[in-house]
Amino acid sequence: MTPTARIRSVVPPYLLRAVADAPDFPRAASAARTALASLDTVQQPKHDHRPRPQSVSGTVDRSPQRTISDAHGSTTLPGTAVRHEGDPVSGDAAVDEAYTGLGATHAFWLEVFDRVSIDGAGLPLDATVHYGQDYDNAYWDGSRMVFGDGDGEVFRRFTIAVDVIGHELTHGVTQYTADLTYEGQSGALNESISDVFGSLVAQYAAGQTADQATWLIGEGLFTPAVHGVALRSMRAPGTAYDDPVLGKDPQPATMAGYVQTTDDSGGVHTNSGIPNHAFYLAATAIGGKAWEGAGAVWWDALTSDAVTASIDFAGFAAVTVDAAAARFGADSTQHTAVQEAWRTVGVLD
Repeated sequence: MTPTARIRSVVPPYLLRAVADAPDFPRAASAARTALASLDTVQQPKHDHRPRPQSVSGTVDRSPQRTISDAHGSTTLPGTAVRHEGDPVSGDAAVDEAYTGLGATHAFWLEVFDRVSIDGAGLPLDATVHYGQDYDNAYWDGSRMVFGDGDGEVFRRFTIAVDVIGHELTHGVTQYTADLTYEGQSGALNESISDVFGSLVAQYAAGQTADQATWLIGEGLFTPAVHGVALRSMRAPGTAYDDPVLGKDPQPATMAGYVQTTDDSGGVHTNSGIPNHAFYLAATAIGGKAWEGAGAVWWDALTSDAVTASIDFAGFAAVTVDAAAARFGADSTQHTAVQEAWRTVGVLD
């Protein structure tokens, strides 16, 4: 299907607004206002017309094809290419973290789901670092990853969290599969799927089982000045941060707390806590390596013809229940765990 191209950023606008209004963090406030303005910028659709890497036999090259560019503090993309596939460590932390994170994400999709890059056909993975001045975000623009350095008061550089890199590149995977509409419940599912697979990228890279994982998204992005551990928690939505200046994490864990709003495309970063928590519950109930249990079910659902672009929570939940039965058997541990997870968060009866 034809991919859409819109900015998918990891820091939600409600958090950026809180930072922008924070008198205690003047540098961060200025940076957050700039980041907010960039989210309102109309983006031109971006389509990748580059030929896919081919092996000598003519088949798609299954190895990663990474290029990291440096914007040198400007907002002009792509910037100057500074590290290509196979190049040695550059010594620039952001460049090397982006290179490693892209590689970890490529390895996850290839080794777990036999998907060659995010489009399944060997798409080269491009990223730009040192974007803007103190830029407080990371995003997928439809063809590349873009990383800010953070403001140093509230946010650190955005390349430090592998799950953030996995999250943003999963927006690309969704773009090339279900292409979920970025609005309302389908938009919250879009964000949740990025959190799910972003977390799984980090777990796979670390060799963690479901019970060993932190289930935090963006752990380490906050500076020590912030009372918080991450942007979001899949284990306990609404608990990732509680700061006297920035406020409290607003994510609900169940439908009882569902937020009706026109902000943030209908609350896509807020209400994603509900399907996030359902995944966490299913993954931990199944146990073991989450990408082999709940992750496989969610992947089957994402690539199912039953998932339409505008699907809601209940519709997606039903597809995952059917996918669990198809993959693992009706009334299997996995099938039961997926059903109970969605019931616990109030999506299914």
